[in-house]
Amino acid sequence: MLTRRPEPWRDFDDSPPGAPPPRRVADLRVTVINHATVLVQTADVNILTDPVWSDRVSPVSWAGPRRHRPPGIRFEDLPQIDLILLSHNHYDHLDLPTLELLERRDRPTIFCGLGVGDLLRRKGLREVVELDWWESVTARRGLDVASVPVQHFSGRGFFDRNRTLWAGFVVSGTAGKVFFAGDTGYGPHFTQIRQRFGTIRLALLPIGASRPEWFMGPVHISPREALAAHGDLEAQTSVGIHYGTFQLTDEGQDEPPEEIERSLREWPGTKPRFWLLANGEGRDVP
Repeated sequence: MLTRRPEPWRDFDDSPPGAPPPRRVADLRVTVINHATVLVQTADVNILTDPVWSDRVSPVSWAGPRRHRPPGIRFEDLPQIDLILLSHNHYDHLDLPTLELLERRDRPTIFCGLGVGDLLRRKGLREVVELDWWESVTARRGLDVASVPVQHFSGRGFFDRNRTLWAGFVVSGTAGKVFFAGDTGYGPHFTQIRQRFGTIRLALLPIGASRPEWFMGPVHISPREALAAHGDLEAQTSVGIHYGTFQLTDEGQDEPPEEIERSLREWPGTKPRFWLLANGEGRDVP
């Protein structure tokens, strides 16, 4: 902390929200909302990852990391949410006020790591499925949801570090496989996931919160490592997430996507399909 040199961020980017997503999608569509919150629509099922609509990600509403841009989709414009993937219990990924709103409106099924369900059930969330790494279950409309290992940690206070499991997820259905990394450092797990599941049609990979790398590297991949993870997974399409919304580490607000774009410009041979979607932008996945 004494040697931190954080780059500046804009105070607030008050950009207009994106267009309301379609109600249902038969094939595969992805919409980036903010941070690690992504709407994945496939096989007529609507999936949200780590949903956060709060202004701060903190134990209290008046302090802690605050939002530097609004959610890319207004909450009231969300289609009905069927499934939620919760990667771990950090405040910027497990946002109880948002989950309670979704519970009252849609009563989705929530998938999470071992031990996370206790907190959710205490808050009145009813449809909770805890999974160990490599464990899978069949969800709605025949989609399979599998928990997979990633390299991170958990905790919401001073005395609960690593008491619950963090995880990524692979969702498999008729439109192919989707991998959501949540938070992760770089390691052999990307190759292991590809070996177990085969072709990944869409990967959601974090590219922010990685500076300084000597400190953050074990738990957050850098933009350069995200491109390497795309290759390890042999993903057909990847989308960069987890940047530009909450200032958590030392990189500038635009540094992660700029580094991805620079790497792609200098890429030898065929460039990987690695998308950087605008806040609220949705695209059909090829």
